[in-house]
Amino acid sequence: MAGRDFYDILGVSRAASDDEIRKAYRRSAKRYHPDRNAGDASAEAKFKSIQEAYEVLSDKSKRAQYDQFGRAGVGQFVDTGRGKEYAWGGGSHINVDELEDLFAAFGQGGQGGDRASIFDQFLGGGRRRQNAAAAARATAGRRPSRRGQDVERRVRLTFEQAVRGATVAIDRSVTGKKHESLSVKIPPNVQNDQRIRLRGQGVPGRGGPAGDLYIVCDVAPHPYFRREGWDILVDVPLSVTEALMGCKVDVPTLHGVMTVTFPPCMSSGAKLRLRGKGAVAEGRAPGDQHVVVRIVTPSELSEAQMLAAGKLAEELTEDPRSGVAWGKSEATA
Repeated sequence: MAGRDFYDILGVSRAASDDEIRKAYRRSAKRYHPDRNAGDASAEAKFKSIQEAYEVLSDKSKRAQYDQFGRAGVGQFVDTGRGKEYAWGGGSHINVDELEDLFAAFGQGGQGGDRASIFDQFLGGGRRRQNAAAAARATAGRRPSRRGQDVERRVRLTFEQAVRGATVAIDRSVTGKKHESLSVKIPPNVQNDQRIRLRGQGVPGRGGPAGDLYIVCDVAPHPYFRREGWDILVDVPLSVTEALMGCKVDVPTLHGVMTVTFPPCMSSGAKLRLRGKGAVAEGRAPGDQHVVVRIVTPSELSEAQMLAAGKLAEELTEDPRSGVAWGKSEATA
């Protein structure tokens, strides 16, 4: 039964569908299974042939090779005492070199390209496996390439350095054996905990690229400045009379001290804008500085001051809560 056609073994035509082949296999395998035919050598041989036929015809690639080359197209390469051989059903085998010569003989008359094509179809899979195995042996023992690890370093910046930008020295030592300093340019207006990536400045790779160095900005708070985006804010305390009558105050900025004129009747929380006195960076418009009014009342008043305040209150009849949503409702509740 070893030499019979695989389609004939399963009892199907060469045009049979995958589903027809699967059903025929199940039917035949059930009939000749050794468990149902104990001691029957003939049934066992038929079962093995059925298994062999289904293994080839159920695989699209193997079936295509079988349809083109027969059993020889679905053999395998084996190592024997006589060298590398190609073996297929029924115990047939041939030396690989002799097989290549055989195809060369079929392609005489200037058909070298066709010979190569046929030989590649017939033996391509085996040759590719041999080449892959040879490549694996050639690289055996080599350590696989690997990208280097990333490194993170925190840098302490003053408020002014964070706003204006600065050049700082970073310890990028990664082995612990020697100190290695790297000069890093911090761009203007970085924020606290902002990360700056320096590509390829981390741990060297092993046959691969180096890792990256990440600089994490640790910005110290300022005693009186604060930031909102590219704008700088500063609180300016005013007395009650300064807020009522207006005044001039020398106010600090990142660009030096400026004399700021406060108009009369300023409320606490009101802002004056100083254009272009905020954070500055090349290629963009500078931010502004906002001067925020904070009205400071006296810690105590003398009797004369209380009388004066009372007279002022009699003159100032405007309700400070008239503009809030809850002012009238609470007053009439």
